[in-house]
Amino acid sequence: MQLNVLPKQSRPREKLLKQGPSMLTDAELLAIFLRTGVTGMNAVELADSLLKQNHSLHNLFNASLTEFSAYKGLGEAKYVQLQAVLELSKRYLKEQCHRDTIFTSPDAVNDYLTIQLRGLGHEVFMVLYLDNQNRLITDEVLFTGTINSASVYPREVVKAALKHNAAAVIFAHNHPSGLAEPSQADKIITKKLQNALALVDINVLDHLIVAAERCVSFAQRGLI
Repeated sequence: MQLNVLPKQSRPREKLLKQGPSMLTDAELLAIFLRTGVTGMNAVELADSLLKQNHSLHNLFNASLTEFSAYKGLGEAKYVQLQAVLELSKRYLKEQCHRDTIFTSPDAVNDYLTIQLRGLGHEVFMVLYLDNQNRLITDEVLFTGTINSASVYPREVVKAALKHNAAAVIFAHNHPSGLAEPSQADKIITKKLQNALALVDINVLDHLIVAAERCVSFAQRGLI
């Protein structure tokens, strides 16, 4: 059934305008992005098919151009549009963190870090620099490693924290393997970083590991 023959209240655009975006299903939201369907499927049916084939929004959004374009109804133009939307989402969250968010608990940074780090095919080590009220000053990826490990140097972390005049920091890195549990090496480097930063009166508030759909907090585990 074509969208234009559906009752107005059932069409994704009209439903969003009347009820708000939170009331739409994943398929309906994706259909608004797709705009059109393909032969035999309207936009909602196409969106639903894509989600089922990929098993999640995460898999669809992190597909390469080649993988994305292999699906019926998708191509380079849609891929570019989607990547632009995802990047805008990242920048929006970052802007909100700079302006509004006070990082006083692991839950306050989970969404921000997840959208930054989830889906990367290689391991990176990120530092969030906070002021004396635990507000975000800036963040940066300090180290990039292989899919298995990243070399982290305490001296470089201390230098970067002092450069940004940070009063506290939060560490984060991803596990491309999909397993979010901290390794023994993760625990050891965290303790080394804590000790090094303590010498210059900079607090380590947390270390978070992002993997697939999970974000594990050292602070919540009692490891910091």
